[in-house]
Amino acid sequence: MFRLAAILVSGALVLPAAAGPDVAHGADGRDMQVPETAFIATAPEPLTILDDARRLPEFNQVRIEQRVIIRISPSSTETRERMMADVPRRPMRESVQEADMGRCVRIDSIAAAHPTQDNRLLLFMHDRRVLTAALDRACSARDFYSGFYVERNQDGQLCSGRDRLQSRSGASCEVEAFHRLIAVRD
Repeated sequence: MFRLAAILVSGALVLPAAAGPDVAHGADGRDMQVPETAFIATAPEPLTILDDARRLPEFNQVRIEQRVIIRISPSSTETRERMMADVPRRPMRESVQEADMGRCVRIDSIAAAHPTQDNRLLLFMHDRRVLTAALDRACSARDFYSGFYVERNQDGQLCSGRDRLQSRSGASCEVEAFHRLIAVRD
């Protein structure tokens, strides 16, 4: 009789395994495979947390951006004093006139910037030229009292109608035109 009971019990254990694998739902909602012995092997909670930590997160998109932003500062007092030292002390008989120039200026050649009353920026160049940059009507040159930032393009130039100047106070303006300042005798 004992032998018959042992055969029936072993047969009962084998029958569920012959039917195929069963799927049980874990506490976190994931499907878990039921072992063939019909016992559910669940890991304690701390061990499942470690398994979840080992999994790499899945990302749908990776974007790599590279930006170079150049800061043009206002002219320092030393630079202004040095420029004023070259000015003759007698009254000047020359006035300044604007002349047309190209649409673009090399960013590396700008030494300093200074706002004017007529909504323009004076750009002091490294080669001692002085240019004006006319800003669009929605902007105020006074916002650029502490200089500006400009994003470097592939050609390394600041162009009117294309690039925007970002002031340190948060204003963003487009340059409408560049002009050269030329001394003209009265």
